[in-house]
Amino acid sequence: MNLKKPKFWDYKKPNIYAYLLYPLTFLINFINIFKTRPQNRIGKIKTICIGNIYVGGTGKTSLSIKIKKILDEKKIKSCFVKKYYKNQIDEQKILKKHGKVFLSDKRQDAIREAEQENFDIAILDDGLQDKSIECNIKFVCFNNINWIGNGMTIPSGPLRESIKNLKRYNHVFLNGNLENQDKLTNQLLKINSNLIIHVGQYKPINLNEFKTNLKYLVFSGIGNHQTFVSMIKKHGLDVLKDIEFADHYSYKKDDIDLILKEANDLKCEIITTEKDFLRLESSNKNKIKFIKSELQITDENKLINYII
Repeated sequence: MNLKKPKFWDYKKPNIYAYLLYPLTFLINFINIFKTRPQNRIGKIKTICIGNIYVGGTGKTSLSIKIKKILDEKKIKSCFVKKYYKNQIDEQKILKKHGKVFLSDKRQDAIREAEQENFDIAILDDGLQDKSIECNIKFVCFNNINWIGNGMTIPSGPLRESIKNLKRYNHVFLNGNLENQDKLTNQLLKINSNLIIHVGQYKPINLNEFKTNLKYLVFSGIGNHQTFVSMIKKHGLDVLKDIEFADHYSYKKDDIDLILKEANDLKCEIITTEKDFLRLESSNKNKIKFIKSELQITDENKLINYII
């Protein structure tokens, strides 16, 4: 089931719905206190966790792919580790385009498989809150637009854990199109003055396939829809309308038929993301194009020094 996150999660301040859910939020946070603490690191393989505190749409997969590319250039044998979720086949397919992916219901089992195949580094796409493993390096990703929403934890808000827990981490990534950069940096350093803040910016890599004199209808079912739309507009494409679906949305024929009809009525071309395109049925793809994007890291040399 694909559930669209409640709008009140991304309000600047909690509203009545957030406070009504607070007793359940308190109970969940209390239970989490007693969850298993991290075990020893698994074997000799080095592990890098790309995680988040805000639920979805923070650029974890894009950053995982970028770090893999950097390691490949350095001739370091690396792979991806991901916990298997049936509704995340799209992300698994994208990762497989860029390297070996180890999937398992338990991340520690996937890491052991990677070590048995003599990989030097395992890049975990997600898993920051997984108490069964302790990674060598952890990166906490945020989206520049969504930031921390209303600042409350699930279900009152969009956070997996309290933002105060940033005191436990060393590295943060701000991903997006450089929105709110200085403001967010200042807020992060107030929480933890020792944080090392990295910046990731999305860049489309197949813009030559799109014409700037046309109008476009954009749709996506990802966690950072507005960042995707912002990137498209920033690079000169005229977006007449955008439609947002739930993260990892499983498209039905009726959904695409409605999008095709609306685009026809508006005399628009249709754009979506690579992730969404992979979730479409073959019969629906011929009139839809996707933009491939890459996360560019502004302090790439500094980052690789921390990793190696």
